[in-house]
Amino acid sequence: QVTCIEVVEAYVERIKEVNPLINAVVKDRFEEALQEARQVDKLLSEGPGDDYLEEKFPLLGVPITVKEAFSLYGMPNTSGLVNRRNVIATSDATVVSRLKQAGAIPLGVTNCSELCMWYESSNRVYGRTNNPYDLQRIVGGSSGGEGSVLAAACSVIGVGSDIGGSIRMPAFFNGVFGHKPTTGVVPNDGQFPNAHGVRTSYLCTGPMCRYAEDLEPVLRIMAGSGVSKLKLNEKVSLEKIKFHCMDHDGGSVFVSPVDKEILQAQKKVVEHLESDLGVRVQRVAFHKMKYSFQIWSAMMSSKDSEGQEAQRFTDLLGDHGKPVWPLWELMKWLVGMSSHTLPAIALGLTEKLVNLNLTGKAKLVSMGKSLQEEMEALLGPDGVLLYPSHPTIAPKHHSPICMPFNFAYTAIFNVLGLPVTQCPLGLGSEGLPLGIQLVAAAYNDHLTLAVAQYLEKAFGGWVLPGKV
Repeated sequence: QVTCIEVVEAYVERIKEVNPLINAVVKDRFEEALQEARQVDKLLSEGPGDDYLEEKFPLLGVPITVKEAFSLYGMPNTSGLVNRRNVIATSDATVVSRLKQAGAIPLGVTNCSELCMWYESSNRVYGRTNNPYDLQRIVGGSSGGEGSVLAAACSVIGVGSDIGGSIRMPAFFNGVFGHKPTTGVVPNDGQFPNAHGVRTSYLCTGPMCRYAEDLEPVLRIMAGSGVSKLKLNEKVSLEKIKFHCMDHDGGSVFVSPVDKEILQAQKKVVEHLESDLGVRVQRVAFHKMKYSFQIWSAMMSSKDSEGQEAQRFTDLLGDHGKPVWPLWELMKWLVGMSSHTLPAIALGLTEKLVNLNLTGKAKLVSMGKSLQEEMEALLGPDGVLLYPSHPTIAPKHHSPICMPFNFAYTAIFNVLGLPVTQCPLGLGSEGLPLGIQLVAAAYNDHLTLAVAQYLEKAFGGWVLPGKV
């Protein structure tokens, strides 16, 4: 009904209209995108047949955006690190290449937190990204630019990555869908920083979208031949899913209590599932979840099976130069002389503390492994767990530094290797998005994706900012 050039022009105009407010797209490729749109229209006019095109180019002409941490040819690839500000990608990350081969048209790259290790997307290269529902609120991190750009209707699909909730937190704070696939299915190649050692089992690349139905086709393309490990062709009977529900982590001293509105939204989901599907949602309590942050932290810094140490954050901050001294950077930061953000400096300081108590760390790693076994046993081939995406709705800028460990609600599932879909549940009393995490056993991504589509119909899914 419309030409590809009309579609791309509409998205380009939308970005130009709202990006000065949200600062989500940090470098555009509008000219190249419009040229690619003309080529799509030329291809369509030559008429090789819709069936052929649909099979060969399932995303033909679809505008997408890419987290700046991923290589997109000709675009910057700094991950918010000042000493990488002149780095320009000379190739495409594997998932970006696959999406382009499927016909997608990248509009540009989006902001992230410094080195992708914080849940506010702000850095000394591009500045801060704002939440489209309230510019005084954070967008989450590290794929925060993607969350913001999708919520503001500036893109159809986003490429994100997640090692502690970096897809799911931005998706939650910005009221869109985000999927962290089962570990090891979608390749992580071509992003900076990439995971090394044990962290290769925790980092996941995945799709972010405004509409739940877009997650699965994008996941198929991102996964390539790895998609065979997933059961995406299996028809899901929602009535046969065994639903479990956990309201909070059990009361960790490091994490905020869950907001009443988030609990209320989760309660409404439970009531709807029970009344509409006739299922019984079983309440569960995993006591080890109380130690989610400690487990994630210990497992992230542990050695891999070959005894290789996890890469130090302070080395990454130096980016092949001299490792950064966090205490010295803190002194510089206090007088406005550091090129790093405060969260990055703080992470460098805490990194050293984790390795001081090696006995305690070994116990936590063991606790994580037994929690994984318990969770897999409960969920089995047909189980889905409902769990809060975050203890609070999108906080105000800078406030995450006061509650730095709240990301534990998403992070625990990275070290457990489980697939999770973040599903929006409309807006709360302050006009900010609510949402829920849907968790399944490994390789059962099809279950969480199906439930997300069902809940989108029941609760409305994405809501255009400024509509209410």
